[in-house]
Amino acid sequence: MDMQAIQTFFNDADAFARHNGMSITAMREGYARAEMELQPYHLNGAQTVHGGALFTLADFAFAAASNSRGQQALSISSSILIFRGATAGRLIAESREVSNSPKLASFEVSVRNEAGDLLATFQGMVYRKSVSLETLLPAQGPAQ
Repeated sequence: MDMQAIQTFFNDADAFARHNGMSITAMREGYARAEMELQPYHLNGAQTVHGGALFTLADFAFAAASNSRGQQALSISSSILIFRGATAGRLIAESREVSNSPKLASFEVSVRNEAGDLLATFQGMVYRKSVSLETLLPAQGPAQ
């Protein structure tokens, strides 16, 4: 399955991530990187990044990485630990597969700022359905 098609699908089809200014910037089998530029709407009342924004960025990277093998995968469990805040700049979430089986897979995600400081770690598990991700991708016309 074409990795670029999967990356494009996640960037186009995930309306919530797109609404929050997030995009998948790199993918390979078992791995994805998501990024976002912090905006005022990402901040909480203490004027630091909202935990929900960190979770959403990590979850978006997790979703892309878990579907990177071309089989539809849906989250069944996830959690986040937040170590440090941020008030401006670009945030980067990198998701890596740590365990893979036909039905279940586990992932670890690190969320860092541009300087490489660790802001949060996220763990997630997916259930892999017996459905090809291709069924969700838009139909491709003949090559031009």
